[in-house]
Amino acid sequence: MFDTILMGGMIYDGSGEKPYQADIGIVGNTIAEIGDLSHKDATNRIDVKGLVVCPGFIDIHTHSDMVLLADGKADSQVMQGVTTELAGQCGFSAAPVGDSERMEKWMIGRLPGVNVSWRSFGGYLDVLEEKHLGLNVMAMVGHGAIRGAVLGDEIRQPTEDELKKMEALVAESLEEGAWGMSTGLEYWPGIGASTDELTRLCKVVAQRGGFHASHVRNRDVHYDIGFTEVISVGRASGVRTQISHIQPKWGRPDHAMNHALDMIDQAKSVGVDVGFDIIPHVWSHTGVAAILPSWAREGGVEHMIERLKNPALRERIKANPTPMWRLILDERWDLIYFLRGMDGSIIGRTVAEVAEERGTAPYDTVLDLLVEAGSDALSMLWTSKSFFEEDLEKCVKRSDCAIMSDTLAISRQGPTGELIGSLAGYGWVARFLEHYVHHLKLIPLEEGIRRMTGLPAQRIGISDRGTLRVGAKADITVFDFDKVAYRCTVDSPREHPTGFVHVFVNGKQAVADGVRTPVDAGCVLRRAG
Repeated sequence: MFDTILMGGMIYDGSGEKPYQADIGIVGNTIAEIGDLSHKDATNRIDVKGLVVCPGFIDIHTHSDMVLLADGKADSQVMQGVTTELAGQCGFSAAPVGDSERMEKWMIGRLPGVNVSWRSFGGYLDVLEEKHLGLNVMAMVGHGAIRGAVLGDEIRQPTEDELKKMEALVAESLEEGAWGMSTGLEYWPGIGASTDELTRLCKVVAQRGGFHASHVRNRDVHYDIGFTEVISVGRASGVRTQISHIQPKWGRPDHAMNHALDMIDQAKSVGVDVGFDIIPHVWSHTGVAAILPSWAREGGVEHMIERLKNPALRERIKANPTPMWRLILDERWDLIYFLRGMDGSIIGRTVAEVAEERGTAPYDTVLDLLVEAGSDALSMLWTSKSFFEEDLEKCVKRSDCAIMSDTLAISRQGPTGELIGSLAGYGWVARFLEHYVHHLKLIPLEEGIRRMTGLPAQRIGISDRGTLRVGAKADITVFDFDKVAYRCTVDSPREHPTGFVHVFVNGKQAVADGVRTPVDAGCVLRRAG
């Protein structure tokens, strides 16, 4: 007796192999049988003939650590077939915690009902487990959080004793369920880390079987230095390495993408285990405060605001020769759009437009907005056309390229309704399937599905999700490939895509006939220490 039978769908099992038609029988949270189940009994039979049936998508790179504590439904992900995500990326994680107030401001501002009551990584996962989750959640420990817990807001090299404390926190976090360590070497405070520090910490990760996911230091003019460092850390430490959102940014030389991929191939040829992933669109998003030089961020948000108010220091900030986006050096404020901020009237508008309306220079407009946001300045988000379509297409054609969102799992209703994680947060899966697989036909559908199922599962190190097979967890997505459409725009970024029909999380139906059900069957997935 099955709980559910999905009848007659085309099975894309996540391996990249050709599809086949079959029924899938679910018992509890597990796939119990695949084949001809027409004569088997089931509580619930669903006809999925003519539809794609595949593993639930696994998002290998998100920043949902804190928002899921405010609202765990994660509709933005579930409604496009995502059933598992890996949070704690780019060096930012919700634990370990040194100063709770600092952590709350650092992550995403003041979320309703979220108080940092934990200190350890395991303590954070314990709190997360108490929430009703719409999808399965895994987490990395962030190097920035490790640094913050030991060094506070200081940007300096740790002493040997401090580095040993950092190593101990990494080890403790992995033993309590973290799947690895992430770094954000272009962000404060990760920007202050030396290569030796990273190697020491990654050796701890490697010894415990975890992996290292890195937002590298630079992906524009000196892209090769950024990629080389992370690959070198992987070689020297022996850690499995994942280069996050590898696509080079505005200001990179034309050959950068080819060179970066050649570097990966060379590293693999000498035994370095290195993979990479991309965001499937040309938009780059980050915190507005990320453009500030690291010295302007020291001491916390209050000190940052005071520096922005000081005319002399403001001019020094504006003279920064290496902002995170070279669009700023090139004064392409027309390509930078506000996505989240304290002033709702600026959302979806370019910096150039807002500056003209205010009658202030664009750079000063941005810094003024940070000052006006005050203690919530770190939660301001913007996006820009910083990536290049030709680079993305080169990556998609490679079998080792995973696809991810770099976003937040949020919902249009409830406490996260006004938040935006990225321009494609509500439709990154649809964007990839519609544009790169359906329209451009760069890869067949079975391979496109593998990039968001079997491949991320393999890179993370999970064995019971990411493929449709007997004994695997029943995380299943059903969609109509011809009707999948991405609908997000700068003006309207909270639009769910079309084409996704049914979604099962741990055997429970979270989406039925394109409508989100009240079921939240996700769970916290801890890596065995």
